[in-house]
This record gives sequence, structure tokens and C-alpha cells, in this order.
Amino acid sequence: MKNYKELFTNGIVRENPLLTLMIGLCSGLAITTSVENGIGMGLAMTFVLLMSELIISLFRKLIPSAVRIPIFIVVIASFTTIVDLMMKAFLPELSGSLGVFIPLIVVNCIIMGRVESFASKKPLDLVVFDSLGMGLGYAWVLAGISAVRELLGAGTLLGFRLIPESYTMGFFAKSPGGFFVFGMFIAVNMLLKKRLAEGGSAQ
Repeated sequence: MKNYKELFTNGIVRENPLLTLMIGLCSGLAITTSVENGIGMGLAMTFVLLMSELIISLFRKLIPSAVRIPIFIVVIASFTTIVDLMMKAFLPELSGSLGVFIPLIVVNCIIMGRVESFASKKPLDLVVFDSLGMGLGYAWVLAGISAVRELLGAGTLLGFRLIPESYTMGFFAKSPGGFFVFGMFIAVNMLLKKRLAEGGSAQ
């Protein structure tokens, strides 16, 4: 049970794909101008990561080492296509807003990295906690950055106006603002990891 907890929390804090491993940054910074985008991208990524890791872990002993990368890509692409088509059918506005970044999940370093380093070597039960931790770790960072940027840059949150337009700061809606907020999140995450490490050593 302890291993499951560690696997799950690693992706959320200690080995957060965005704040610690620094992978998947392109889509992470490009779409975080609204909370809807952040949540949508985070959930799409979590679904593809979870399903891809499950399938590859399930058939890991049958996949020839020489062709493992093409097989990984086919599996990831299949679930990415499912997400893309479902969004276009049921959430067309969100799909249009996320644009090319949904199809680009296929080549996202987070998924390929976890599939190669973890799912292809570990049993199914461990893979579930790893993929959920990594996926939710990615999702909460996107949602958090999106909330800050949308609120300060546009004065809204999930489309509801909370700050008068005359008091908004356009800086946060642009790329430099995204990097600034991202840096603040990295700093907070480092502080949180330090506190967790101190708590663990104290025990």
C-alpha cells in the first residue's frame, strides 16, 4: 500500500512532469489562457496516459524489444484519436480552442517517457497509480496556471467576470505572463517538496 501511495504522490508533487521533470511544456504553456482549456487538456492527457500505460503493461511480455517504440506510438495514437474525436463530437468549442495540441498528445514526452521507463517494465497494479499520479499532476498544474492567467489577464474565471476589465493585466494573457506564472508554480512546488522532505526526515 505504501508503494501505491508513493507512486501516486510522486507524479503530483515530487516528480511532477511539468514542475519537476520539465517535460510537456509546449502544450502546458500554450493553452493555459483559460481554466476550461487547462482542465480539458489535463483530463485528455490523463486519459491517454492511463489507457496507454495499461495496454502496454498488459502486453509488455509480448512486445518485441526491437519494435517497441513503433508499437508504443500506435497505442498512444489510438487513444489520442479517440479523445480527439470525442471532443469534436461532444465539446466542439473546447476542441477548437485546444486546436492542434490534442493531436500532438501522440508525441508528448510525458506519455512516451512513462510508457518506455515504467509501463513496459511494471505490472498492471503499479501502472494504474503511476499513470493517475502523473496525469493528475499534469492536470492540476495546467488548471492552476490557467486560473491565475485567466483571472489576472482577462478578469474572468470559467467565463464568469470577477474583475472589471479596466483592472486586468494583459501581461498574464500573453506568453511572458505564462512563463512568469509557471516560474512561481515551480518555486511553490520546490518549497512544498522541501517541507515534505523535512517532515519525512523528522519521522
